[in-house]
Amino acid sequence: MAKISKKRKEALTKFDKNAVYSLTDAVKIVKNITSTKFDASVDLDVRLGVDPRKANQMVRGIVTLPHGTGKTIKVLVLCTPDKEDEAKAAGADYYGLDEYIQKIKEGWTDVDVIITMPSIMPKIGALGKILGPRGLMPNPKTGTVTMEVGKAVLEVKAGKIDFKVDKYGIVHSSVAKVSFNDEKIAENAKELLSSIVKLKPAAAKGTYIKSIYLSSTMSMGIQVEPKSIT
Repeated sequence: MAKISKKRKEALTKFDKNAVYSLTDAVKIVKNITSTKFDASVDLDVRLGVDPRKANQMVRGIVTLPHGTGKTIKVLVLCTPDKEDEAKAAGADYYGLDEYIQKIKEGWTDVDVIITMPSIMPKIGALGKILGPRGLMPNPKTGTVTMEVGKAVLEVKAGKIDFKVDKYGIVHSSVAKVSFNDEKIAENAKELLSSIVKLKPAAAKGTYIKSIYLSSTMSMGIQVEPKSIT
């Protein structure tokens, strides 16, 4: 039997692992049981009653969290020279084209989001094997393939995230930092959950939101009552 650590034992005294809590209470518990020395991320795991193998039950969307993610997002804009000033003014960390495409081919992926223009996509297609597994491939559906590169950079920096149900029917996403106050964490979580609810596929039958768990980096998950998000 695996040995339970001292910190885990202490955390288990602060909540009932078999109970289901309101979102407000779950936020309080997660903040209370987080003991990392760094500013941990607060994550949501939402299990959906969908079959992701079927195209008509895929759940994917974008949402701008009202209080941002708390993370410093590094953005690369792959664009033509006439768009570089727009990308720079909006706060892009890197901008350019051929030199960055070459760097990526050589293995460089030290960014969180890549934004590009429709005319550039043919050049980026060859980078799919590198960018795809890292979730960095630009996609029109997430607003990262656009002529308005400046606007896209501003939105990402402000807390715009994209989410997608995985093969197990779960949407996993970071929504805040533990250092956020309770209200900001709850409001960010509600914004994501509301977006997921709005994207319910017509083909999905039965219970759509099967379970919701809130956790922080390295903490246990706290089950949230779905009705408490409305």
